[in-house]
Amino acid sequence: MANKLTILGIPTSAYVHIPFCRRRCFYCDFPVSVVGDRLRGETSNTISQYVQVLCQEIANTPALGEPLVTIFFGGGTPSLLSPEQLKRILAALESRFGISPKAEISLEIDPGTFNLAHLQGYRDAGVNRMSLGVQAFQEDLLQICGRSHSVSDIFTSLNLIHQVQVPELSLDLISGLPNQTLEKWQESLQKAIAIAPTHISIYDLTIEPGTAFGRYYKPGDKPLPTDETTVKMYHMAQQMLTGAFYDHYEISNYAKPGHQCQHNRVYWENRPYYGFGMGAASYIEGKRFTRPRKTKEYYQWVQDGGVIDCEVTPPNEVLLDTLMLGLRLAEGVSLAALVEDFGEEKVEEIHQFCGVYSEKGWVEVVEGRLRLSDPEGFLFSNVVLAELFGGLG
Repeated sequence: MANKLTILGIPTSAYVHIPFCRRRCFYCDFPVSVVGDRLRGETSNTISQYVQVLCQEIANTPALGEPLVTIFFGGGTPSLLSPEQLKRILAALESRFGISPKAEISLEIDPGTFNLAHLQGYRDAGVNRMSLGVQAFQEDLLQICGRSHSVSDIFTSLNLIHQVQVPELSLDLISGLPNQTLEKWQESLQKAIAIAPTHISIYDLTIEPGTAFGRYYKPGDKPLPTDETTVKMYHMAQQMLTGAFYDHYEISNYAKPGHQCQHNRVYWENRPYYGFGMGAASYIEGKRFTRPRKTKEYYQWVQDGGVIDCEVTPPNEVLLDTLMLGLRLAEGVSLAALVEDFGEEKVEEIHQFCGVYSEKGWVEVVEGRLRLSDPEGFLFSNVVLAELFGGLG
């Protein structure tokens, strides 16, 4: 039997992709369009046209009956939108689906891409959660990454954010960067903790094909930190952030109690969600679909009606997705729910394939939930998942 929640659930979350950046970071493989430093918001015909097409896609999408309770503007650099453009997109979502009065509305923002008027405009539009792309607190590392902001921009941006009293603030940091030492990583963690955001995301650098870093480096090459060093970085983050009273609630994410990202939990719990914009993924009525990653093709797809042409995800693939995503969470997945959705025989197979890793202490069952231990199980999650996929796939 397929997972009832995934196949039959009504989406109450929407991801909106804003693909514009001042420049492309050297590690980035997301679908983005570079608009330069001077073009933003209403002054950019490129962005204005995109917003128009995006709103048309939203209008074309069938509403399945429930208002949105989470909305996430990701990118790219959504803070290149003008407040008026953001309001227009939210109005389109409100008109088509409805938005809960208590909805979590998240906006990714980059230092140096906004001023106080922009932030106040976003707040007036309904944004109540902002995710600031810090990545590092060292000038040399920011330059190595190809980031368009400086350390000074980070603190200027934080001052503006505090002035508009954003209820939820998340900071993004990256570990495993070229020339990043344990000392520099410790410094970044200390500064992040001193800022005291409600949420911190820690991402380990992945060298993706087709990126600038993919051309410059191969995994294991200097000046990339060694695997041993990146493991120490993971341990350091876990120890320092939990010591500062952040809950390590997901492999890469930490939050003050009561401040987890509700939108991202939708993904990890394998629940349905709408996706809008170039390259955006959606999961609706059991169908996973990714929109065209290039502007021209995306515009044509919307013009042709935005048809989602794909098959319903097969039950065994739903099971693998449920494990791959759910085991990222500290609480893991409910064994009772797995039995109800996929049967006792499948759950027995899962136990068998996890047996050797249970002995290592990487996998454990606590209060009826299968989960990875923190930090060792999280560190070796790819090994555990490869075993499960090989056995269950």
